[in-house]
Amino acid sequence: MRALDEGETFVITSNSQPVGELRPLRKPKFGRKEDLIAALRGVASVDFAQFRADIDEFVDQGIDPRG
Repeated sequence: MRALDEGETFVITSNSQPVGELRPLRKPKFGRKEDLIAALRGVASVDFAQFRADIDEFVDQGIDPRG
């Protein structure tokens, strides 16, 4: 398992024939913060009061389950 943790891949055989592969899972890759900020530059800002009003118009957010 240590070798697997270090990135080594193993071929699984049956009767000397390869039947599978055991390899480490790929670690998720995250974008750089700077790239995200650059991509979002120039995007329209959100008017949160208007957004909330739009949501309230279509979604009942009351706590009474019988509505």
